[in-house]
Amino acid sequence: MLKNHFQIAWRSLLKNKWYSALNIGGLAIGIAVVMSIGLWVYDELTFDRHIKNHDRIAAVMQHSEIDGGIESWSSQSYQVGLELRNNFGSYFKHVVMSTFTQGYILSFNNKAFTKSGNFMEAAAPQLLSLTMLKGSQEGLKNPSSILLSETAAKTLFGDVNPIGKVLNIDNKMPVNVTGVYQDLPRNTSFNELDFIAPLDLFVKNYPRNIGWINNWLEVFVELDDKADMSAASEAIKLAKLKHHTNFNSRLFLHPLSKWHLYSDFENGVNVGGQIRFVWLFSIIGIFVLLLASINFINLSTARSEKRAREVGVRKAIGSARQQLIAQFFTESFLVVFLAFVLSILLVQLSLALFNAIAGKELTILWTKPVFWLVCIGFIFLTTLVSGSYPAFYLSSFNPVKVLKGTLKGGRFAAVPRKVLVVIQFTVSITLIIATIVVYKQIQFAKNRPVGYNLNGLITIPIKTPEVRTNYDAFKNELLASSAVSGVSKSECSVTNMWWSDGGFEWKGKDPNFQDNIYRGAIDHDFGETVGWKIKEGRNFSTKFPSDSTAMILNEAAVKYMGLKNPVGEKIKAYNGRYYTVIGVVKDLVSQSLYKPSLQTIYILGNPYGQANFINVRVNPDMSVNKALLKIEAIFKNYHSSTPSEYSFIDDEFAEKYEAEERIGNLAGIFAMLAVFISCLGLFGLASFIAEQRTKEIGIRKVLGASVANLWRMLSKDFVVLVIISCFLAAPIAYLYLKDWLSDYEYHTELSWWIFVAAGAGALVLTVLTVSFQAIKAAVANPIKSLRTE
Repeated sequence: MLKNHFQIAWRSLLKNKWYSALNIGGLAIGIAVVMSIGLWVYDELTFDRHIKNHDRIAAVMQHSEIDGGIESWSSQSYQVGLELRNNFGSYFKHVVMSTFTQGYILSFNNKAFTKSGNFMEAAAPQLLSLTMLKGSQEGLKNPSSILLSETAAKTLFGDVNPIGKVLNIDNKMPVNVTGVYQDLPRNTSFNELDFIAPLDLFVKNYPRNIGWINNWLEVFVELDDKADMSAASEAIKLAKLKHHTNFNSRLFLHPLSKWHLYSDFENGVNVGGQIRFVWLFSIIGIFVLLLASINFINLSTARSEKRAREVGVRKAIGSARQQLIAQFFTESFLVVFLAFVLSILLVQLSLALFNAIAGKELTILWTKPVFWLVCIGFIFLTTLVSGSYPAFYLSSFNPVKVLKGTLKGGRFAAVPRKVLVVIQFTVSITLIIATIVVYKQIQFAKNRPVGYNLNGLITIPIKTPEVRTNYDAFKNELLASSAVSGVSKSECSVTNMWWSDGGFEWKGKDPNFQDNIYRGAIDHDFGETVGWKIKEGRNFSTKFPSDSTAMILNEAAVKYMGLKNPVGEKIKAYNGRYYTVIGVVKDLVSQSLYKPSLQTIYILGNPYGQANFINVRVNPDMSVNKALLKIEAIFKNYHSSTPSEYSFIDDEFAEKYEAEERIGNLAGIFAMLAVFISCLGLFGLASFIAEQRTKEIGIRKVLGASVANLWRMLSKDFVVLVIISCFLAAPIAYLYLKDWLSDYEYHTELSWWIFVAAGAGALVLTVLTVSFQAIKAAVANPIKSLRTE
């Protein structure tokens, strides 16, 4: 019986090749979208899951009371790590302090490469579950050691065994290679970890304040087997506060399983993070599959009159309704199965492009049993969802009425199809509106005034003592080369502000106010090089020796302090020194593009160390490529074995909206596919209705109806349905997008034209889709159609 069902189903598909192609093609595209989204969601949900005991590992974070609110930080002081290890050891199997990941120069013989890495304590390999390919996890116990990733070892040493080899970090730290570990996967918080070196080595070569006040590292813990995460988090809550009361900081544990998807905090409360995109794409996937299923349902029920006589005959010769239901479900299964096979091919062919857009390294999970279980379940579920209505509807026909003549469904027979078309286009228009808003928000961020000139500004990290020591000579050579028009140095990159301090005092400050102000340590040439805009007062100048105790504020700092006439004000800083405000600059955007500018002070020199970056303004009268060649040549004069490393500030600026841009691109693609699937179904439905009304069209033409009149008659119903969809989609999209935009403090507005444009676009596509079939039917020879009928 089952074989017979499949034979009949196959013959039915071949008999109606055009509708079969529409059904299978539309469903295949829908399943391919769902599968791509499923791979993306799986990659997000399995972030860091390769680490053993990932549910027992956490980062030590702190809630700090600042400006009347609560901020949450991952950065910690050195003493916090010691405190947890010494006084809370019963809760933890491992306590590991680590620097933040950043680039360092690794050199061996005459080869040098910039690699990202961390300086961590000896238990790091066990905490991270590193798979050692050579050497041992115990290698970091050697104070002058280094562990390399497989790729980093290959880059530096080729096929030679690296164990025991001596390389140099930043040309001042000779270390022995004591291990090589397997590259970490892309979907991990430590995916940029090319090497690990001992933390003590970092402290020795890059002196840091190791007291309670300076937060410059991270602390990771692995719970003891008998410890509870919540209990341990509560136990360490006051571990820092009892030693240091600044900011009223309270520690807590943030589990590894939440780092990626639940990383956002507002006023001390975890409010999610990347998980919102997981939900967003999951919902989009469900909707796209729903659109494809609606096509199947609509085309199947629309063609019911063609199948009516078949049903009547089969019932007349004894077929039970259950058998007919089984037959139609078999046809649905065959369509879904063929669509699934085609979708696998589509995903495989498009995966490289999808990865490039999404910034992932996704592959089809051929070897994962869960993948095949999900696929099998998916096929049967889609068969059930897509095939239920056609199966029960077609099998319900009365054989007596059918065999007396063509079955007429009545005036309400088309209502379910119309409802489904409205659902299709409501979803599609909502996605179009969402895509426009996401794009508009990204453009809004791109066009935000940043307070300095991005064009031709590059930054060079200072990583070697040779460049640092010879900075003045390096600067003079650059200026003499005519390749640049300005050179300066600074503590932080122009696009990032790392350091903040409290304890400032100024006239009118509330003594109970817990302040937190960001610090930019710069030189005299910084302002002119980056092109910041002086609003009041003056810039730093070598003509004024007193500028060593001078300070420049940004607009946000002036507002933050409540200063009415800031220039000339005396401010006592965190280090006990008094500074005189000599100027106010317009806000420089140095963190998120979607948040207000940080309250920032600028001073000369770095109170805690040396400058970390050189900022260079390329001469606008020289081509960028020619200027870069000259800059690299001069750089090599000071350290020929060090790779020249630089980045354009506008590229760093673009990274600030990269995540939103990726999401916007993906949402745009899914929206276009959703619209395409909807139009595909509309095309098939219009084709069927035109075919169904062939006789009526022929009679109307004979009676004098014009092509325009016939086109209007055939298109009107579909246009009305899409207009209804526009009115339904607008409030749904408005409510969702208003909530989404509220997550950004600096955001665009929901303009009326977005909804009008989306609706108009949907109407135009509908008219174009339906018009092909409508005009084709309208211009057909009426004599031929009436003779055929």
